[in-house]
Amino acid sequence: MTLLTDFGTRDGYAAAMKGVVATRAPRALLDDVGHELPRGDVGHAAWTFDRFWRRFPPGTVHLVVVDPGVGTERAALAVACADRWAVAPDNGVLTPLFRCGAPWRAVRLMVPEGSSTTFHGRDVFAPAAGDLAAGVPLEELGPPLERPVLLDPLVRPLSSEGPGENGGEGVVRVVDRFGNLVSDLPAAALRGARGVEIAGVRVPVAWTYAAVEPGALLALVGSDGTVEVAARDASAADLLKAGPGARLRILSKVAG
Repeated sequence: MTLLTDFGTRDGYAAAMKGVVATRAPRALLDDVGHELPRGDVGHAAWTFDRFWRRFPPGTVHLVVVDPGVGTERAALAVACADRWAVAPDNGVLTPLFRCGAPWRAVRLMVPEGSSTTFHGRDVFAPAAGDLAAGVPLEELGPPLERPVLLDPLVRPLSSEGPGENGGEGVVRVVDRFGNLVSDLPAAALRGARGVEIAGVRVPVAWTYAAVEPGALLALVGSDGTVEVAARDASAADLLKAGPGARLRILSKVAG
């Protein structure tokens, strides 16, 4: 089982969830993916989830809690997909799973009587994840849920010909811990490009960080196959004063 939250590790919130899981499924191995996600940032959580969920073996239960709508009428759900399970609030955080192309089944989790209105991670999601890890069938956890909340695609489609003579435009989705500006443009957008323009600055294309001088900006293809704007040994986000939502434009070899 994996656990991903924005709770941090200082105050015992993640530990409380782990205790519930351990009680329900004493033999489950629990891997802390991370607890330092930006608070309440569902988009960043979905991007992070997309990086790892299918890299764990079949049978893994993924527990994801980034839940700014806790205590509201937003649904809580559990999903089976690609021989794995996921438990999370129905706020779009599981968008990568629903859009992976594999068949899925989802149920709506019931909120037990007496649950805290501020800590569904402990009282709703952790029990469900523990039950799945212990072998309880998905269908026993709640009624079917057919229309989960989805975020905009994390990567925008691009024609097979690339961005075209007039370049292409994208949006920064997240800023990682290194200050890299991760966009929604696929690697093909840099095919034949002479640079990227963002925050009024023209950034050259390079293929490794070492290709530029320390402190210099560069645009490259990140490890997940999307266009990133980075800075060698520095934070591109700080240098450009840019973050999620910033627009970037591909500068093709053809002027214009």
